[in-house]
Amino acid sequence: MRALIIDDEPLAHLVILEYAKDLPDLEIVGQCNLATEALEFLKKEEVDLLFLDINMPKIKGLEFLRILKKKPLVIITSAYEEYALESFELEVCDYLLKPFRMDRFLKAIHRAKELYELRNADTTVSSKEETSLFIKSDKRMVQLEMSDIFYLESYGNYVKVWLENEFHLTPSTLSAFEQQLPDQNFYKIHKSYVINLRHIDYLEGNTVVLKNGQVLPIGKNHRQAFKAFIGS
Repeated sequence: MRALIIDDEPLAHLVILEYAKDLPDLEIVGQCNLATEALEFLKKEEVDLLFLDINMPKIKGLEFLRILKKKPLVIITSAYEEYALESFELEVCDYLLKPFRMDRFLKAIHRAKELYELRNADTTVSSKEETSLFIKSDKRMVQLEMSDIFYLESYGNYVKVWLENEFHLTPSTLSAFEQQLPDQNFYKIHKSYVINLRHIDYLEGNTVVLKNGQVLPIGKNHRQAFKAFIGS
């Protein structure tokens, strides 16, 4: 497994490096002190596992995890036990409370390895590139080309799937759609909006203007990560 350390404490990096050095199934391929640095790293490199601290400047660990489009396996490394429940709700594979011993670290790695092997059990299916999807709209199953989708809007217990000048209303959630949409093309800029990056015309202040003239807000909790993601 290719792993990335994200922690603002140098000692935490040293501990993980020391524990990991003799594990043949684990390779530390990068180290970041801030979540913003990690966003830049993940644009260029693919990793299988994150060692993620929670209390960091600028973007906190769990906030980073929420806005991350393509989520590797995650082992939380924190000195604060009160974030454990919230972390497991975000489907992390383990929570290491600092300071942790080698035996506890090995247990977390074993659990991550099992999940890693499950994820990669069917590489043909997981790597298949889909270009369209079916949605239920007005009692029909409608096939849409993903490239034709401009953005998605949360609408109570429904989602509006917007094309250039029309939308389809479907019973679903934005989170469900995020699992189907290709990570490199779609990004959540607000709790209520996921946009197709290919249809961005320009950014102005804290808004995105799409090529059809639609103006959408960038949510306060998403601004820093989104601007870092696009290199602004």
